[in-house]
Amino acid sequence: MPELPEVETVRRGLEPVMAGARIERVVLARPDLRFPLPENFAGRLAGRRIEGLGRRAKYLLADLEGGTVLAMHLGMSGSFRIESRDQTSLPGVFVHPRSSDRLHDHVRFELATTTAAAVSVIFNDPRRFGYMSLIDKADFDTHPHFRGLGIEPTGNALSGAALAPLFAGRAAPLKAALLDQKVVAGLGNIYVCEALWRSKLSPRRATGTLVTAKGAPTKRLDELARQIRETIFDAIAAGGSSLRDYRQADGSLGYFQHSFAVYDREDEPCRREACRGVVKRIVQSGRSTFFCPICQR
Repeated sequence: MPELPEVETVRRGLEPVMAGARIERVVLARPDLRFPLPENFAGRLAGRRIEGLGRRAKYLLADLEGGTVLAMHLGMSGSFRIESRDQTSLPGVFVHPRSSDRLHDHVRFELATTTAAAVSVIFNDPRRFGYMSLIDKADFDTHPHFRGLGIEPTGNALSGAALAPLFAGRAAPLKAALLDQKVVAGLGNIYVCEALWRSKLSPRRATGTLVTAKGAPTKRLDELARQIRETIFDAIAAGGSSLRDYRQADGSLGYFQHSFAVYDREDEPCRREACRGVVKRIVQSGRSTFFCPICQR
């Protein structure tokens, strides 16, 4: 499944086309994706202007005039393709073939933009684990998709002080706590492994040990928060990881995977200078965890 940096990269690729455009028509190849599409989905979108394209956790959010939010989730294999009426352009070098089978084109947004006569944005999803919802903006924070989400890891809101009350007294392993979407929104397996390596923290460490008896963050918790933010920033700057089905909105690959320190590097030497450790893989809550048992404590 695409992680937060991948979703943010897709958002940045779609924004120049979608933000400010008017949805002329929505063409549906089927009435459902992972879940049924909202009632009268195409009719409720037609004629609406897209005022902005944002993101919350792993959701793409199109703010529509009239106070409605179109929330879109890529699922396991979902992707967007941008087409003009006379040309399809997917620049980029592909390592793994992208789904080009139009049988998997499920939703087509036909847009009128200020920069082109007509542009279409097509949602393609071979596995159909993606989904879309229409939400009244006034109800956004209480909607089931969003009401329980934690801190965004891309801004200054994520800090040791913010994490301390969420970590205090918890015996759960640190890896499990960071994958809890009620703690940090949008963090996935890859970037948790990488951030823990950068922080020199073991994924098996008890979460509560990073908080003092008085409930204050330790220096190590402050460092963890900083490294999570930097890991996500670096991944976004590199265009994401492009594991398996993920592609950017323009079809090109991301390259953060080339700088993984531990993820998917079982039995390889630790990349930390002067560390003689070897990357180990363990399974936590059914997920593979990669870490260095020597320098991560």
